[in-house]
Amino acid sequence: MPLNLYRRHQKGCEAGFSVDLRTSEFDERKKGAKRCGCFIFASGSLGRSFKRRYTACTEWTAARAVAAQWEANGTWGKVDPTPQAASTSETKPDHITITHATEAFLAKCVNRGIRPNTIAKYRTFTNQLKAWATDIGYVHVDQLTVTGMDAFYGTWKDGIRARAKKLERLKAFVQFCIKRKWLTENIVEDLQAPEGSSVPNPKTPFTDDDIQRLLAACDRIKRTPRRDWDGEDLRDFINLSLHTGFRISDVVLFNAEERLRGNAILLRAHKNGSNVYTWVPDWLADRLRKRQKTHGPLIFRAGTALNMKQMTQIWRDKRLREVFKLAGPWKNLKPTPHLFRHSFARILLERGVGVEDVAQLLGDTPTVVLKHYSSWLPSRQNRLTAILKEAFDDKPKLVAIPRQA
Repeated sequence: MPLNLYRRHQKGCEAGFSVDLRTSEFDERKKGAKRCGCFIFASGSLGRSFKRRYTACTEWTAARAVAAQWEANGTWGKVDPTPQAASTSETKPDHITITHATEAFLAKCVNRGIRPNTIAKYRTFTNQLKAWATDIGYVHVDQLTVTGMDAFYGTWKDGIRARAKKLERLKAFVQFCIKRKWLTENIVEDLQAPEGSSVPNPKTPFTDDDIQRLLAACDRIKRTPRRDWDGEDLRDFINLSLHTGFRISDVVLFNAEERLRGNAILLRAHKNGSNVYTWVPDWLADRLRKRQKTHGPLIFRAGTALNMKQMTQIWRDKRLREVFKLAGPWKNLKPTPHLFRHSFARILLERGVGVEDVAQLLGDTPTVVLKHYSSWLPSRQNRLTAILKEAFDDKPKLVAIPRQA
């Protein structure tokens, strides 16, 4: 019997489906049906053995090709989720389509445990590559050339830093194809990131005064019949952001039942079991538990939305935008939710926390912290200058010793 294919939805599904919900290709063909890029699985009996297997594909055409390979073999043997294994009349083992190559590349990214929002950026890149290739008339990976990549790179309209990041993804994809011998040369070797993309953004975190103005602005936002949230919700959101350094998506999806343990909040779980926690004061832990009793484990769920994208948009574009406006005007600063993460780093560094410890709490490397955060902290430099003045102001001036002839 033919194998049954279904899409099993994951956490952070772009279409908002609940985790482990299954939909079919027929469901997605219905008018107005929601679509996403969650992975497709196969189920059925082969060789008198019933199994459910991961195809590593997000498109139905590629998944059917993998299922056809299993059916042809009559067993659930190991199958590479690429056209090399899933050969069809259009695809020869040494002639890999761009669609299948990008699917395999995305599967590799997922297997690395990359965050869902980062996977979404990889998927955006692969979709852009496939759309460009379709316009040009390219079907197979070996049709991609050096001049073709020059042209593809030239179509990007992103800012310099976004282009640099996208170029990193393109180079990773090309290396992925080279290792599998789908490409014989590095066709992006000459492509370089835009000038200035490696220079740290001249941003500044919120100052202590900025934070006080934001919290004061929360008191001015009242609940109304048409608005089921108020300044207290914003106050809790801001305080959790400041005490954890979470990105806005992490705060939106914060599960108090899973992450809150006494005064400790789980920042991230490592596969080796060495989880990283931060500490919050009693008053904040109590407020979070109070929210849990009222709203359930997802204490910042926005209305009936369950999709991370939708909830993030509600908090960023409606709620936080309002409090930013009330706390203004802002001089030389454009307030965004990500500045709470920068402020978390600022507060720790100003209070003498080591760069390595700050990096661990942020989930970054010490190099990244030194490159980005310390350069944004003029107040920290002032503190260091004061320390040096106190140490040397009443001491003899340092005199250069002449070099011996």
